[in-house]
Amino acid sequence: MGDSVPTLDELISLIRKFVEERNWEQYNKPAALAVSASIEMGELLELFQWKSDDEVKDALKDKTFNSALAGEIADVMVYLLRICDKAGIDPTKAIVDKMKQNSDKYPVEEWEGKAPSKLNQSQ
Repeated sequence: MGDSVPTLDELISLIRKFVEERNWEQYNKPAALAVSASIEMGELLELFQWKSDDEVKDALKDKTFNSALAGEIADVMVYLLRICDKAGIDPTKAIVDKMKQNSDKYPVEEWEGKAPSKLNQSQ
């Protein structure tokens, strides 16, 4: 990969090669990958557990915390990209399509500065 920033397709290929080299394809079923992504997401959340907003802001300045955070984010993303690969989903297209849906669902004129979850509770 060198020093250049890889594309999502290159990352998916890198992950696929890693799996193939270890003969792990047999374990990479979409449901198992989704479970694994969820477990890794729990580990990501654990980094923030019981921290106030100010404590999180301070933690983000710490190299050790940032390294752990990057590792957990990478773990989640690897599993999600692997699911995309197995399911034949283009993650870039999926995100673009979802953002279009979100833009239609939450037009700026109605939602600027408002949190959807809080408004849904009052309706």
